[in-house]
Amino acid sequence: MFRPGSILWAALMLVAFSSCAASQLAEPDSETSWSGIKEATFGQHHILDAGKDMHLDAPERAEDAAIVPVTVHIAAALASRVKTVTLIIDEDPAPIAAKFTYGEAAGVGDRVMATRVRVDRYTFVRAVAETRDGKFYMTKAFVKASGGCSAPASRDLQEAEKSLGKMRIKTTVAGKSNMAEVMIRHPNISGLAIDQLSRGYPPARFISELTVRAADKLIFSMEGGIAISEDPHFRFTYEPRKGEVLSVVAEDSIGTHFSGQSGNPS
Repeated sequence: MFRPGSILWAALMLVAFSSCAASQLAEPDSETSWSGIKEATFGQHHILDAGKDMHLDAPERAEDAAIVPVTVHIAAALASRVKTVTLIIDEDPAPIAAKFTYGEAAGVGDRVMATRVRVDRYTFVRAVAETRDGKFYMTKAFVKASGGCSAPASRDLQEAEKSLGKMRIKTTVAGKSNMAEVMIRHPNISGLAIDQLSRGYPPARFISELTVRAADKLIFSMEGGIAISEDPHFRFTYEPRKGEVLSVVAEDSIGTHFSGQSGNPS
């Protein structure tokens, strides 16, 4: 569960001191925000430029700030050593969007992790990988978008409740790595978007934990925050084992549990 004291809990607390209404469209002229985030999240660890071993794809100018696609690619040489990947959005009220922890079923080939995020204002989006030997590597991309954290939900909350937690899990056998997609029906309420009917702010409620396994082996687990978009969607590679069923277990920030399984890979 998303517990006080965790990295993501600390990041979420930044919401109390931020205001989406104060968003600025000017491109940051320094990495002041990152300096504070880096110290709070990684302490004094030296973070290396990942170079060609890892890169992050994101649109230079997002069509919809509430649904910005981001994809982290990690080359096999680095992926085989990666323990965690932290996704950070510098200028968001809660900058730690997600932390992915990989297990043995993640595989040793090239690795992909894609999701969709909310972007509050023009910002750097970063992926920081930690290896099992304690080294850190980073890649980043600049995204021009604004207002994603306060954007209204696409569905009425009462309507969203009817399909809450429903999952779609799709797997495909593709060469050295399988590709899978997991989508969870959940409004992932940021707590910063005004309700058009009540004119109030619904309390934050979002997918805070996600665990994906192939049979009994962990592919990855995730700690998530309010920056993950409505109806969280993840596309990722994992170790190819034909016929294995994927199981997904999720929990949201108020303690509601959800689960689902895939059929055989197609």
